[in-house]
Amino acid sequence: MQSQDAGRKKAYAARPDEPVASFKLVSTIMPQGAGRQPYTYKVALGIALLLTVVTAAVGALPVAIMVAAFAIPIVYILYLYDVNLWEDEPIPVVAAAFVLTGVLAAVFTWSWSDKLGLSTDTIGSNDAGPAGRDLLILILLVPVVSELIRQLGPIYLASRPRYDDLMDGFTFGVVAGVGYACFETLVLHWGWISGGFAGPGSSAGTWISVVLLQGFVKPLIYGSATGLAVAEFSGLGEKYDGFTPRWVAGLAQAILVNALFQGGVYLLGFVGGHGSTVGAILGVVWGLVLLGALIILVRTVLHKGLLEAALESAARGGSSHASGELAFCSRCEMPLLPNSDFCSACGNSVRSVPKSERGVALRGSAPGYEGSTGETQA
Repeated sequence: MQSQDAGRKKAYAARPDEPVASFKLVSTIMPQGAGRQPYTYKVALGIALLLTVVTAAVGALPVAIMVAAFAIPIVYILYLYDVNLWEDEPIPVVAAAFVLTGVLAAVFTWSWSDKLGLSTDTIGSNDAGPAGRDLLILILLVPVVSELIRQLGPIYLASRPRYDDLMDGFTFGVVAGVGYACFETLVLHWGWISGGFAGPGSSAGTWISVVLLQGFVKPLIYGSATGLAVAEFSGLGEKYDGFTPRWVAGLAQAILVNALFQGGVYLLGFVGGHGSTVGAILGVVWGLVLLGALIILVRTVLHKGLLEAALESAARGGSSHASGELAFCSRCEMPLLPNSDFCSACGNSVRSVPKSERGVALRGSAPGYEGSTGETQA
């Protein structure tokens, strides 16, 4: 009998106990081994969020901004180390995607915010209302150039044979996105960081809204959008797809999301007048709306990609990601069938775990087990 859920919409390939259409953040941006310790990352993000809100509420803006800027990058880098994503090369990989992107982000942000005379150090700083020149910079120049910068490191890494997997490409994109957001925030709000304990004259509600938007919402938007584009560059199969029409569409989509985010936050900042808390809160709401749509889109793309990869490998006679040796699912610890892309017990995708764990035989497995047939010999 044909299944009524042929597309497995009720079982997300990277976390089968969650539906595809879900706003689960951790299993979306941290799909590699998402079922093992999701609460660790949730607690870490929660603590960083609480610390940011408390320090901003009491006016300790330098502390609040620094915590907000580095919270998401630190948690994400710890996640990469925790899942041992690239075995013995974590430092060069993370440095290439994070530090390089961050340096370029700082230089470019300083150029358009300082040299072009546009600064977002305060909300709605122009009492006369939005300026057409500033709006054009934020919805055209900044989104296009910043997204191209975020693509550089991840595309270079994703073009190497060792890192050409779709999940690798997505992860590189997220690293670049959160790295860019971190350094952009530091440059844009350096005045607040160097200004000491006292705030710039706005209410605590404004400060809290700004640090939440810049430190938590923005990096997740940047990372998700860039991750989707780089995932299209990597594509399915053993080799990366390259600069295909799908990558161009992903790049255009990322630029559009950035333009909507930058333009929306800028315009909403003028609601209620100079330094308005209402405008700042509306900016956070607008960012959350965009982030919610991106989360659903990311889950849909990754889910479809994992299913297509499984069908492709089955059509070619078996997966090269789950070996013929006895191996166990990283999520439910049940044995994997030989050359299988999915766990037959829980439905977890083999591609949603680090490459270092794929197809590795468990030491001390049953004697007489025959990897080529999946049977135990008498």
